[in-house]
Amino acid sequence: MTEDGRSFVAVPPPERPRKTRQAVRVIMIDDRDRVLLFRDTDPGCPGVSWWVTPGGGIDPGETELEAAIRELAEETGYRGRSDELIGPLATRQAVHGYSDQILVQDETFYAIRVSAFEIDVSGHTEDEQLTILGHRWWPVAELAEPDGWLWPAQLSELVALAGDPDPTPRELGVQEESTVPVGS
Repeated sequence: MTEDGRSFVAVPPPERPRKTRQAVRVIMIDDRDRVLLFRDTDPGCPGVSWWVTPGGGIDPGETELEAAIRELAEETGYRGRSDELIGPLATRQAVHGYSDQILVQDETFYAIRVSAFEIDVSGHTEDEQLTILGHRWWPVAELAEPDGWLWPAQLSELVALAGDPDPTPRELGVQEESTVPVGS
């Protein structure tokens, strides 16, 4: 059942294709103490959405830092440099159970501090254009008690780590973030 009361039929977990990849996520914090998040969806689950940081898969031959800078440019329009990145702040394995697939990502989180700017989503991929419904700069104080799903759940803690001059990366373990649970 979705947030708006509609039902859907998901592909059973054993029948959903399983993909794995290395990924990087970037916590973008502006000079107004706000964090940029995107409202993402699963087209197979109408009415269900969540908020996530910019980021995505690491392309063959890319380093984490190169992927982070590329993802920021594609998803936000921000053209940064790898020496602006803070971290790594954390690592984890995220298991995303979607209506049509299971995506297992080994993720590394970085942060970057920027001056407030207008987000440019013209570099979004075809899939992102389909699933991303919008973006918002969230005041840091609102991250502790979001209205809806916020992935990763520890985002407030990671924002605090970004203020540490020499952060020790946290190992967040395996975390399932699913619209359709992997075990159902």
